[in-house]
Amino acid sequence: MNLLVAGSEQLDAGKTTFSVGLVERTGAVGYKPRAGNDFWYSHDDVRTAAEDGVLYGKDARRLAAAGPDGNEPTDINAVHRLWRPLPGGVGGVLEQDGREFLLDRAGETYVVNGTTTLPAFVRSSFPIASAISVESLAEFNDVMASYHQPIQSDLLAEIEAQPLSVVESYGAIARPLSELDHDAVAVVEPRRVRVYDGRRYDKGCSIAGGSPGPDRGTLEERVADVTDLIDPVETVELPPLPESVRHDPAAIADAYESAYDAMLSAAGS
Repeated sequence: MNLLVAGSEQLDAGKTTFSVGLVERTGAVGYKPRAGNDFWYSHDDVRTAAEDGVLYGKDARRLAAAGPDGNEPTDINAVHRLWRPLPGGVGGVLEQDGREFLLDRAGETYVVNGTTTLPAFVRSSFPIASAISVESLAEFNDVMASYHQPIQSDLLAEIEAQPLSVVESYGAIARPLSELDHDAVAVVEPRRVRVYDGRRYDKGCSIAGGSPGPDRGTLEERVADVTDLIDPVETVELPPLPESVRHDPAAIADAYESAYDAMLSAAGS
């Protein structure tokens, strides 16, 4: 059984907190196939990863810690991207307004932005001496085909082999692995979660088509485009959680019990 957790357009939708509690409730293995954070806004998280000498984010760290198998963050997260703000500018490689791509980790391979100077902290903290440098979107697309896609395919095969998995998407992307079938889907946003039948949600993704995603060279479905096409099985109110609860998987599982009941019912469990 595969359970997908996606999020609304809101930046802090609450996907990871919901996913951590769902992992605790079900005993599933949690996965974050793709993730990213910002060198400025998530600097403490970057420094935590730097202590381990490998790029990852707090979402993957929380999901890995909640799972039953003692996974490391990089075991459940195939690709992680590091950004930084670019006030008043457009990132040269991925053409993003207001921010620029710094580096990716795809498995154990690093890819760096050859059009900018990486912060000294990044250069000294992560193993990028032999990283692949890209200076255009076309070059980056070729690298993603050679490195990102195979490592994500390996993770997909691992997830499909799991008897029970929880997959967390990123941003407002409808699904991080388009080839994966889902039994039930939770779309999380502040104050509520909408629960969908997985087969209908996957069909909605196919109908919705894609728009340029964070990689600019890829097409990805956005949550809002999919949920406009299908009705949820159930909508459940989510209470606000104090910080002490958000850092305790068992407490999250208790607080969101009715939402998890609805999701498992939608999955036929």
